[in-house]
Amino acid sequence: MTKNIKVLKGLVISNKMDKTCTILIERFVKHKVYGKFIKRNIKFKVHDEHNVCKLGDVIEISECKPISKTKFWKFVKLVRK
Repeated sequence: MTKNIKVLKGLVISNKMDKTCTILIERFVKHKVYGKFIKRNIKFKVHDEHNVCKLGDVIEISECKPISKTKFWKFVKLVRK
Protein backbone atom coordinates (compact mmCIF):
# COMPACT_ATOMS: atom_id res chain seq x y z
CA MET A 1 0.00 0.00 0.00
CA THR A 2 1.58 3.29 -1.11
CA LYS A 3 0.77 6.70 0.24
CA ASN A 4 -0.01 9.54 -2.12
CA ILE A 5 2.42 12.25 -1.10
CA LYS A 6 1.73 15.66 -2.57
CA VAL A 7 4.58 17.35 -4.43
CA LEU A 8 4.22 21.00 -5.49
CA LYS A 9 6.35 23.69 -7.13
CA GLY A 10 6.36 27.27 -5.96
CA LEU A 11 8.19 30.59 -5.89
CA VAL A 12 10.13 31.62 -2.77
CA ILE A 13 8.80 34.99 -1.57
CA SER A 14 10.46 35.14 1.86
CA ASN A 15 13.46 33.49 3.52
CA LYS A 16 13.91 35.74 6.55
CA MET A 17 13.22 33.00 9.10
CA ASP A 18 15.80 30.44 10.18
CA LYS A 19 15.26 27.04 8.50
CA THR A 20 11.94 28.26 7.07
CA CYS A 21 10.92 29.90 3.83
CA THR A 22 7.56 31.03 2.51
CA ILE A 23 6.52 30.05 -1.00
CA LEU A 24 3.71 31.22 -3.25
CA ILE A 25 1.81 28.82 -5.48
CA GLU A 26 -0.37 30.30 -8.23
CA ARG A 27 -3.05 28.33 -10.00
CA PHE A 28 -5.77 29.14 -12.50
CA VAL A 29 -9.32 27.89 -11.96
CA LYS A 30 -12.25 28.22 -14.28
CA HIS A 31 -15.30 30.11 -12.99
CA LYS A 32 -18.33 27.79 -12.91
CA VAL A 33 -20.84 30.22 -14.42
CA TYR A 34 -18.84 32.64 -16.58
CA GLY A 35 -16.07 30.34 -17.78
CA LYS A 36 -13.39 32.94 -17.13
CA PHE A 37 -10.08 31.76 -15.69
CA ILE A 38 -9.29 33.27 -12.28
CA LYS A 39 -5.87 33.36 -10.62
CA ARG A 40 -5.80 31.86 -7.10
CA ASN A 41 -2.79 32.15 -4.77
CA ILE A 42 -1.81 30.22 -1.67
CA LYS A 43 1.21 30.57 0.61
CA PHE A 44 2.96 27.75 2.44
CA LYS A 45 5.69 27.79 5.06
CA VAL A 46 8.35 25.25 4.12
CA HIS A 47 11.03 23.60 6.28
CA ASP A 48 14.46 24.28 4.73
CA GLU A 49 17.00 22.54 6.96
CA HIS A 50 20.17 23.98 5.35
CA ASN A 51 18.81 27.42 4.34
CA VAL A 52 19.33 26.69 0.63
CA CYS A 53 16.34 28.69 -0.66
CA LYS A 54 16.92 32.25 -1.83
CA LEU A 55 14.40 34.92 -2.75
CA GLY A 56 12.96 34.33 -6.26
CA ASP A 57 13.94 30.64 -6.53
CA VAL A 58 11.49 28.06 -7.81
CA ILE A 59 11.54 25.02 -5.54
CA GLU A 60 9.82 21.67 -5.20
CA ILE A 61 8.20 20.78 -1.88
CA SER A 62 6.53 17.69 -0.48
CA GLU A 63 4.01 17.10 2.26
CA CYS A 64 5.27 15.81 5.61
CA LYS A 65 4.15 15.41 9.19
CA PRO A 66 3.67 18.68 11.10
CA ILE A 67 6.98 20.28 12.08
CA SER A 68 5.41 23.25 13.86
CA LYS A 69 2.04 24.97 14.12
CA THR A 70 2.17 26.27 10.53
CA LYS A 71 4.80 24.07 8.79
CA PHE A 72 3.54 20.93 7.03
CA TRP A 73 5.84 20.98 3.99
CA LYS A 74 9.54 20.26 3.47
CA PHE A 75 12.03 21.35 0.82
CA VAL A 76 12.85 18.66 -1.77
CA LYS A 77 14.94 20.26 -4.52
CA LEU A 78 15.83 23.48 -6.24
CA VAL A 79 14.19 23.65 -9.68
CA ARG A 80 15.40 27.04 -10.90
CA LYS A 81 17.43 29.93 -9.45
